Order: sequence, then structure tokens, then C-alpha cells
Amino acid sequence: MSGSAGSAPRVGVLSLQGDVREHAQVLTQLGAEVTLVRRASELAAVDGLVLPGGESTVIDKLSRSFGLQAPLREAIAAGLPVLGTCAGLILLADRLADGIAGQETFGGIDATVRRNAFGGQVESFEADLDVAIFEPPTVRAAFIRAPVIEEVGSSATALAALPDGRVVAAEQGNLLAMAFHPESTGETRFHRRFLDRVSSRV
Repeated sequence: MSGSAGSAPRVGVLSLQGDVREHAQVLTQLGAEVTLVRRASELAAVDGLVLPGGESTVIDKLSRSFGLQAPLREAIAAGLPVLGTCAGLILLADRLADGIAGQETFGGIDATVRRNAFGGQVESFEADLDVAIFEPPTVRAAFIRAPVIEEVGSSATALAALPDGRVVAAEQGNLLAMAFHPESTGETRFHRRFLDRVSSRV
């Protein structure tokens, strides 16, 4: 633990690959002290972590190369608040429906996730979602080569679904993850919820 009562929450953004800058900007705007995390020592110094969108297979491989996989798994299991978007959702899932050979996750959310569930980049889209934990208005969600949650286990809670019923956001304990990119549409409520959990834990 690095924070203290009344101080800005100190949060990290995993900076191996992906849309790191966008998350850092949102968190800074919300009053957090942001650290870019590439090493185990940097992870140990933060009170919460964002797993950004990007290539889940690349982030998985780099986390092992940088000696971060085991520390990340241990921190998540110990209750570190984590926000995951897109690839971050994949990395937080306990199970993958279509992982490539040898692909691993950090785990933590009792869910089965399918990668690239909507097709390639050209199939990217935006949608308005009702999210049970938030008051109106709806959440404007950007889906970019997005995954989908195929199964939500008994330990996790579904938070949002598309009109066809496919689940696209879930939480479990201090873990909050979504298939879309709130950081790219001006939506800050997920980041605020994450920071509330960081402050509560500190």
C-alpha cells in the first residue's frame, strides 16, 4: 500500500502495449496519481491497476517476458482493485473460449470470454448501454475488435449486455471489466467506480 488517507489515489496503468495514454489521461483528470507499470517493483507501489485495451496475446507474452505475470496474478488474488477494458477483460477472465495456443490470462473474474467476438477492425461500432450500477444516462460504448463474455459464473455479476443479450461488462469483488472502451467516448463512471474501490481499500 502506498496511499494514505486524504491523498490522491496512486494507480497504475499496465504499459506493455495498448491504449495506455487514454486511460492515464482519464485517471489524471479524476485526480489520481498515475504510474506506468512495466516492472514488478512499479506494480508493488500502486493501490490499483488498469489493464488497457490492446492485443491480449501480446500483453500476455510481454507480461511473462517482463516478469510480471506471477506478481499480477498474486496482486489480483490478494484483492488489488483492477479495471480492465477490451483486452483487459480477456486478461481478467478465468477462462477463454478461443485463446491461441499457449495463451494465458491473469484471471480473477469467474467468466468465459471470447476474443474478437464481433470480427475485425472494420466491424467496430458504438452502442448505448444500460448499466445497472449507474444512474441514467446510458453508457456510450465503443467496441473495437471487442471480446464478449459468453458465460458469467456464479462468483461474478453481469453489468451490461447488448440488445441481443450478449454480456459485455462484469465485476467480481474489486475487479471491473468491460468489452468496450469508455476511455475513448468520454465515459468516466467506470473509472470513478474503480477509483472509489482503490480509495476504500487504501
